[in-house]
Amino acid sequence: MKPQNLLILMSDQHSRKALGCYGHPLVKTPNLDRLAARGTLFKNAYCTSPICVPARASFATGRYVHDIGYWDNAHAYEGATPSWGHRLAHHGHRVESIGKLHYRSEQDPTGFDRQHRPMHVVGGAGDLLGSLRDGTALLTKYRGYHLDAGPGTSTYTAYDQSITETSVSWLHDRARTADAKPWVGFVSLVCPHPPLQCPPEFYQMYPPAEMPWPVLHDPGQRPEHPAARDHRKFQGCEEAFSEEVVRRSISAYFGLCSYLDANLGKVLDALDAAGLTDSTRIIYTSDHGEHNGNQGLWGKCTLYEDSAGVPLLLAGAGVPCGKTVETPVSHVDIYPTIMAGVGIDPDPDDRCLPGQSLFSLSDGRDPERLVFAEFHAAASNTGGFMVRRGALKYVYYVGYPDQLFDLVQDPDETTDLAPDPAFASLRAEMETLLRSLVNPQQIDAMAKSDQSARIIAHGGRDAIRAKGSFGYTPAPGESVIFK
Repeated sequence: MKPQNLLILMSDQHSRKALGCYGHPLVKTPNLDRLAARGTLFKNAYCTSPICVPARASFATGRYVHDIGYWDNAHAYEGATPSWGHRLAHHGHRVESIGKLHYRSEQDPTGFDRQHRPMHVVGGAGDLLGSLRDGTALLTKYRGYHLDAGPGTSTYTAYDQSITETSVSWLHDRARTADAKPWVGFVSLVCPHPPLQCPPEFYQMYPPAEMPWPVLHDPGQRPEHPAARDHRKFQGCEEAFSEEVVRRSISAYFGLCSYLDANLGKVLDALDAAGLTDSTRIIYTSDHGEHNGNQGLWGKCTLYEDSAGVPLLLAGAGVPCGKTVETPVSHVDIYPTIMAGVGIDPDPDDRCLPGQSLFSLSDGRDPERLVFAEFHAAASNTGGFMVRRGALKYVYYVGYPDQLFDLVQDPDETTDLAPDPAFASLRAEMETLLRSLVNPQQIDAMAKSDQSARIIAHGGRDAIRAKGSFGYTPAPGESVIFK
């Protein structure tokens, strides 16, 4: 494969269900759709942990969260584990970021030659409230996101506008600068992450009365698995929202997905205008998904498909056009994809990484490939571990009942097969596969031990509960407000 430049585009909290190219009948994403049309769409892609900081640390390092110890939004990446940025810089490639990183600090050696308009965790400490995993922490701001959902602007929509403008300028600079080796640019936007204020012209594209009702949303339908109940309690969403709030929230979310797409379109147009399209491969993904009311849940922080699943598109030279790949993949596959794309051979340290290049997986080989995700952060009282193989998805919780879904027959996860004796052997087989990767009890204990140490270092549980949370990481220049 000929080495080329690589442009990595990332969003925040974009459900893979909320794109036209993934089959949504209403959501308008024309720019991502045209990217998919000239490349390959990975239908069954996953993050490694459905919350920002662990997902992004894993994305950077190509390693699973339990291997690197960035458990939650208070354990932020600081460069201790080598990233693809470090490898690129070591080999003399320009590697720069624009927008959200959600690492510990801009001063940490995280592998970028330069960070433009970066967002990092608050005060280098992040969201300590999410480390309290004993059922006593409450994210009091989350319910307000939905009560306030509607047309408008926020610091996040303004931040994405500035990221887009900086990215356009950066691409034109690349066209004027002769780099000896292919460059890698990481453009990371924050929409459609809450707050759910959507620019009016995009909100108007999705009249609330026409929004589809979420799957298993209503009390009496929604799953009452203890992990789901823990999630609702943490977010203050045990009481269902009114129909009007649900529909406004979905309208705002879909509108923000289209706003994101419009900004990505400006970046892709700039790449073309700079004459770089033919010499640049492109990856698009999101750090994790969004429930959007399905299963009676909102946000991320679970191992259901809406939360753990992500969109993933790959386009450029050597990539099949207009192809959909069923083979399960995950964010650990990005690191080897970057290396292959710019022409760096694996070194001994890279050979122990769990991922494979998406270029090699784009032919659809190995439909039974095993993928893995885990969760040890906000809204979870216990560790959750997921494996997907073929149609089957298995989720193991330490101390809670496990779950089993057939995602071909039941893509919305409406029926948990784990309690059915007819699936006992498959359930046992999937647990064996999971345990070939991790010891859940051991990893759960390790995560909680590290989190307890972090809690003590920051004044203890009572002090952290009293301080509260800021809800979402403020955009650059925005004040932090705890509640």
